[in-house]
Amino acid sequence: MPVEFTTSYIADALAVFRQYKKLAEEAMAQATDEQLQVTLDPEMNSIALLVKHMAGNMRSRWTDFLTTDGEKPDRDRDSEFLAPPATRAELLALWDDGWNRVFAAIEPLSDADLGRTVVIRGEAHSVMQAIQRQIAHYAYHCGQIVLLAKHFNASGWRSLSIPRKAL
Repeated sequence: MPVEFTTSYIADALAVFRQYKKLAEEAMAQATDEQLQVTLDPEMNSIALLVKHMAGNMRSRWTDFLTTDGEKPDRDRDSEFLAPPATRAELLALWDDGWNRVFAAIEPLSDADLGRTVVIRGEAHSVMQAIQRQIAHYAYHCGQIVLLAKHFNASGWRSLSIPRKAL
């Protein structure tokens, strides 16, 4: 979790988002270009598809965050799980664009904004609930990215936290 003591939900949420972003980036850096595209079975997603989905979600949720429904009418969620970006560069461009939207939407907020109402899929959420919902969603998918990258690297994996037998 964040290493800086804070009593600000916004500051803490930003730190948590940055932590998960970094974790997934460090995992992706350990995967080859080919491994980014591998799907372990027909019901799973590749790292590239997870990134595409997260970027689509981020574009939808964080564009005009306070003023429009977080599920934009032009979002085609199902297509996020088809035709992954072909190259690492394309993948990382989607990734960066999504995260830039997250930070651009949250950084101007203050804790006074937490009680404001935003809408996601027609349902009212407080700003705090909407942020928490996305923290949980992105943590889930970042964990999947780490799991896949670790699976591909097996014994060559470089720990992203405290390595085994380190204590």
